[in-house]
Amino acid sequence: MKRRTFLALAPSAAMAYQPPIDRSRLVARHAVRMGAIDADSPLSVGNGEFAFTADVTGLQSLPAVYESTVPLCTQAQWGWHSFPIPDGLSSSQLRLELFETYGRQVGYATNSRGQEVLFNWLRENPHRLNLARIEFRLDGNPLRRDDLRNIDQRLDLWTGTLDSRFDLQGTQVAVRTRCHESRDCVVVEVKSPLAESGRLSVAFKFPYGSTGMSASDWNSGSKHETRIASRGGRSMSLRRRLDADEYHVRIDFGTGATAEQPEKHLIVLKGSDLGFRCEFSRTPIAGPASDPSVKFWPAFWSGGGVIDLAGSTDRRAEELERRIVLSQYLTAIQCAGSLPPQETGLTCNSWFGKYHLEMHWWHAAHFPMWGRTPLLERSLPWYESILPVAREKARRQGYKGARWPKMTSPDGHDSPSNIGELLIWQQPHPISLLELCQRSDSSAARLRRYGQLVFETAEWMADFAVERDGVFFLGPPVIPAQENHPPRETWNPTYELEYWRESLELAQTWRGALKMPRDPWWDAVRTRLAPLPVKDGVYLAHANCPQTFTERNRDHPSMLMAYGVCKGERVDRETMRRTLDRVMREWRWEDTWGWDFPMVAMTAAKLGQPETAIDALFVSSPKNTWRANGHNYQRPNLPLYLPGNGALLIATAMMAAAWDGFPKKDWQVRHEGLRPLLA
Repeated sequence: MKRRTFLALAPSAAMAYQPPIDRSRLVARHAVRMGAIDADSPLSVGNGEFAFTADVTGLQSLPAVYESTVPLCTQAQWGWHSFPIPDGLSSSQLRLELFETYGRQVGYATNSRGQEVLFNWLRENPHRLNLARIEFRLDGNPLRRDDLRNIDQRLDLWTGTLDSRFDLQGTQVAVRTRCHESRDCVVVEVKSPLAESGRLSVAFKFPYGSTGMSASDWNSGSKHETRIASRGGRSMSLRRRLDADEYHVRIDFGTGATAEQPEKHLIVLKGSDLGFRCEFSRTPIAGPASDPSVKFWPAFWSGGGVIDLAGSTDRRAEELERRIVLSQYLTAIQCAGSLPPQETGLTCNSWFGKYHLEMHWWHAAHFPMWGRTPLLERSLPWYESILPVAREKARRQGYKGARWPKMTSPDGHDSPSNIGELLIWQQPHPISLLELCQRSDSSAARLRRYGQLVFETAEWMADFAVERDGVFFLGPPVIPAQENHPPRETWNPTYELEYWRESLELAQTWRGALKMPRDPWWDAVRTRLAPLPVKDGVYLAHANCPQTFTERNRDHPSMLMAYGVCKGERVDRETMRRTLDRVMREWRWEDTWGWDFPMVAMTAAKLGQPETAIDALFVSSPKNTWRANGHNYQRPNLPLYLPGNGALLIATAMMAAAWDGFPKKDWQVRHEGLRPLLA
């Protein structure tokens, strides 16, 4: 089997700082330590394609403690499951809701009325799967919370190693948990007298699929199969079947241990040496994984960008540096895979494990800015793979080009939704992400490979705009990035107008780089887009929203993105400054999302208001909560939110390296290897 290589990065040239930043020391001061069970902050090891989330035992031994906070899952990019479609139904039977679109009717999958079963099945399938639970057992029984004492757990970010020590009924257990850098494999070492005496064992349990946050159904044993495919003296290979889905598991262990299958979906490892390697794959696994590379994580930290806030006297500096360091780790293990990430990455499920493409930019645009372009590029071929689906959606709706989905899975089909189907701001993202890669390291091969994808993306954008009296409108129907607007009454959202103009110009730039003439229709749309809507001296959410700062002052203050995220060539700085001031005074921060705070900071920094930028990063709001493990908490069923982590890295890279966005007073900011690739 061809194996991938994870994070093959060459060190970036350091900027002109003497002496250079001591990166190992910086990272070490933010190693995560746990001295007690913290159900809000389990720790994960991973490689972008695979992640294993552990409790304080270094395994997943206390699932009930974490079930309602952050379920302990083992997930891979390829690990999906679908329930059989209900009898008599097919996806082609879904009825579309028709929307008046400038004299013609366009259908969208927005209404479940009278077709709830099919509508919900299409939303929920496929769903991401928890591949296994791996847990300690004592005398054959699951551990109890009260069995543990003297907990001491440390995630060493520099090496990607999770070391866990605890007393189990008075006897010490030491566990080291790592993830292989290029295989979907968790590697565990265990030392304890309890293993030598035969009292301690390791259990591998396998669930049926579920649409819940835990991605696990432990009560449907008859619906799936766990079969021993082969076994040797020091290994066991399993074949897992769940309806039409299949995957494989290989467990390798030491000479002092044996593995047995006492129950249908349970493998138990016993013996004096409980160290093991457990690998997962869509296809049978030919042989054991090698030792995890000891060079991988040091190369990651040495090879990209860095921000050092040591010496700052502002009381918020240490916490901001902690968030920055942990966000680099979390996005590397959760957002750097071959598919766009779901909003909770590979930790647990949100929205059935599907990914939201409007969030892909916030998950991953920071990688080129931090000198780690290959980590973004790993997911871009997926857009190529679903291009036929995107073309067909555009054709079905009467448009040219390719229309990208919003909430989707590996197959690229949009999930029915009364909101997601009508969003458009994910459409320019492939152009923007590819351009970020191209600016980081100009590549003729990249231009040739992705040029057609860029052009078909732009073709739909130009065709979606409608001309009225010489002016091009976006919508209706449309739902903007700020999702609380009725689609039939919404047109010309501020951010989307500017993003459209900028992305069409980027597509023209790609045409020029490939020795192609400019497309005159794209230029016509770009130059005659409706003006950015203004009322009372501030930008509005969209042209039909005079109540932007009263009834609609919640969710994303997306008009700010027309300047903080886009170049904003049509933006009037003073109007944007007044808009920012009103947002800071009047927005309902409890109803925003984790990426909004860094986004607001970007606009403030670009406007030359560094104090406001820092204040925005630290707005007091439930959705600006940052856990001990670096998770950006949002709400009980969304305990981590990786767009918040990615947005923080985008914002701080620009603040440090492009916009002079940190206050001069009380802040000492050193940085290396950052590439300010935005406006």
